Amino acid sequence: MSDWCHFLEAASLPFCICFFQHRHATVRTMRLPTLRPFLGLTTCTLLLMSPLFGSCHPAQYQAQTRTVLVEQFETHGLGFPWRNLTCPICKAIFTILDISSANEERVAHAVSEACIRLHLADEQVCRNITELFRDDFIRALQQSVLWPTEACAVLVGPSCGTFDIYAPWNITLPKVPKPPVTPPSPPKPGSPQSRVLFLTDIHWDKEYETGSAADCKEPLCCRADSGVPKWKRRGAGYWGTYSKCDLPLRTVENLLENAAKVGPWDWVYWTGDIPAHNVWSQTRNQQLTELTVISKLIHKYLGANVTVYPAVGNHESTPVNSFPPPFVHGNRSSAWLYDKMAEEWAQWLPEQALKTLRYGGFYTLEIQPGLRVVSLNMNFCARENFWLMVNSTDPANQLQWLVQVLQASEDRGEKVHIIGHIPPGLCLGSWSWNYYHIVNRYESTITGQFFGHTHLDEFQMFYDEETMTRPLGVAFIAPSATTYVNLNPGESMNQLSWCTNTQ
Repeated sequence: MSDWCHFLEAASLPFCICFFQHRHATVRTMRLPTLRPFLGLTTCTLLLMSPLFGSCHPAQYQAQTRTVLVEQFETHGLGFPWRNLTCPICKAIFTILDISSANEERVAHAVSEACIRLHLADEQVCRNITELFRDDFIRALQQSVLWPTEACAVLVGPSCGTFDIYAPWNITLPKVPKPPVTPPSPPKPGSPQSRVLFLTDIHWDKEYETGSAADCKEPLCCRADSGVPKWKRRGAGYWGTYSKCDLPLRTVENLLENAAKVGPWDWVYWTGDIPAHNVWSQTRNQQLTELTVISKLIHKYLGANVTVYPAVGNHESTPVNSFPPPFVHGNRSSAWLYDKMAEEWAQWLPEQALKTLRYGGFYTLEIQPGLRVVSLNMNFCARENFWLMVNSTDPANQLQWLVQVLQASEDRGEKVHIIGHIPPGLCLGSWSWNYYHIVNRYESTITGQFFGHTHLDEFQMFYDEETMTRPLGVAFIAPSATTYVNLNPGESMNQLSWCTNTQ
């Protein structure tokens, strides 16, 4: 019996999962300016409002908290983790939010002034991001009915509270016994192969400007409003810059053009994050425009005969990371984003896939006989998605839906690839555990997992639940197209082969 599985060249893994993988550097000549620490403004605008309130005693925590933030973003250069909050400051913040729940203007003013006084960002950045996040964050907090200690247990960890809204929960697996695991054998010479392009984290910055400062004080530089560099070698390069800068459109086009030249590709996995990192000044219209532009460019360069399977990134929304579960309706829902995705991606996805995409940002479809793809909305597992404070138990019933898809595939003898943006190892504990439990149960069906988000070329291993020593799966994480932070633009090129299971 033939199974769809993959092998990693020059590796000797006792299971059939891997593939040929190459980091493709599109731009080879860039300037290297001094990189200043990047501060996550989502956290910063909420982080230290306590100087405005005498009872909070913030001074003793300021240096410590700032150091934690600097270390975090020097290491990763990404994301906006709530867990950078210290416990005392977190409790002070949520006490203020609680007593001010009827006056959003007061809360917004307090946050903005604290951000400015502590020089966490430029004054305009502080004011813009406070205004952008205010309504959604406070509404989510009000609906969550959490006490300050409970909210801080969520955002900081169990050492900062006695209640965890992300307490353990379990999906339900079918009573169908797990099939015996049989080790795969390498593909025979001449076995059918497929070539798959893997794109992620494009982060196109339409405000990128050659010669602008690459070492500005904002969280994102190399832009028209970044000012002039202090000296010439710190200016933004034509193709991109090794700094906290995203990509000009010409580099995105160059990457896609070169990807097309080294084709043909049988299909493409595209795991999200289209907009730039200017999270303090984004609008819905801008996000949708960038979604449209990049979707059309991918279609233009890779061709109408290549099907692209996209996944939703955390930067697609504004505010960043804000993905309300489907029980949130009206203007605060994600319908504005999912509907546009369905419109742009209808060239690649059938109506049944578009239906679940509009509902919750996830879908499944058959790539070819014997192989199915599942695209997950990993924003429903992210701690940074503050809407999960309302209810984090399997948002949108996505994992239970995944179980149903996998069981049906197992019954039909299909193999499944899972794609998504945030790697499962970076998810909330309960979500991550349930996902791992699913992968363990369906290890013979899931033959590939593909994620992005970290901007690095890496992988995460899965081991069996019984012994915790037998590897049963790999999540491959592709390099980012963007240079943010201090990286070469990258893409992953994969060669997949048929192989045979043996007893």
